[in-house]
Amino acid sequence: MTVHHRRMRVGLLGLVLLFSLERSAASQTPNVEAAKKEGKLVAYGTIVPKVMEPVHRGFEQKYGIKIEYWRANATQVVERALSEWQAGRPGFDLTFAIHGAQLLLKTHGVFAKYTPPSAEMFPANFKDKEGMLVAWRHTPVGVLYNTELVKPGEQPATLDDLLQPKWKGKIVMPDASRHTSTAQFLVSLKKIKGDSWLEYVKTLARQNPLLKESFAPVPNELVKGEAPLGLTYLQYVYQIKGPLGYVLMDKILTDTNDLALSAKAANPNAAKLYMEYLCSSEGQKLVAKLGEFVLSPGVYPPIKNADKVTANAIFMDNPTAEEYQKLSAEFRQIFLGK
Repeated sequence: MTVHHRRMRVGLLGLVLLFSLERSAASQTPNVEAAKKEGKLVAYGTIVPKVMEPVHRGFEQKYGIKIEYWRANATQVVERALSEWQAGRPGFDLTFAIHGAQLLLKTHGVFAKYTPPSAEMFPANFKDKEGMLVAWRHTPVGVLYNTELVKPGEQPATLDDLLQPKWKGKIVMPDASRHTSTAQFLVSLKKIKGDSWLEYVKTLARQNPLLKESFAPVPNELVKGEAPLGLTYLQYVYQIKGPLGYVLMDKILTDTNDLALSAKAANPNAAKLYMEYLCSSEGQKLVAKLGEFVLSPGVYPPIKNADKVTANAIFMDNPTAEEYQKLSAEFRQIFLGK
């Protein structure tokens, strides 16, 4: 072997080692014993407790680590986490929310770099370049309806059908001036409707929809018969018991839901183990069984045509904090006239 070849080989080995070190810094197998010594973790998230309870029960039974879980909508998760962070008293070890919400926290330096080893199997296009945000599921938004109030064949087939006169005053949806996820959904309609997206939103507002604080209350309003149609997360068709159906459209807006480790976590090892559990084959199958759309290839919730929902998914844009402020004011004027 020539000197040149030896130097090249040493150089390549050095690059491989450097890559391995960088990768290991972000993606490490959690220290189970250290996690058990910590004994608990605190998570702020957006999934309703009814769905997370079986997941948390499985984790606690497996590792003996308690989970303190606070659930709110994405806007409230960001507001609480950021308020605590800026006050120097973060009470959370990790958060999970839609990608756009987590990006807002990331820009304030809230998160540490960590990627669970099991997340390596997820599609590469969902991976955060800085290794701080870990996409583990996605949340398709669409139309749910009360099957007792909407006769077969009468349900809308497209978003444009929501604008028909017969649905005026009969749609429930979140208030986009208060709910960042709905603002994100509406502005991302440009991916489906192009430049006419804003005119669509204004026409939708003229349908006088019943406005709620987030996506979570929408299916309950449908079940109670307060409205026949609603804009919300499609997974609720399975998770909320009652006469619910959903509309399978050829284009469905969605966003990833991301896990992220606090840069000042009091229980970092327990939090890392929890993140690994949610991304593992075991965790992904359990979460999917509970009705969630996960990122593990070929794993789907028990919802009819769930594979087609994923195949038809279009991922939303992610406005900046400044853009959200402008959108909030604009949607307040459009939907509330003030």
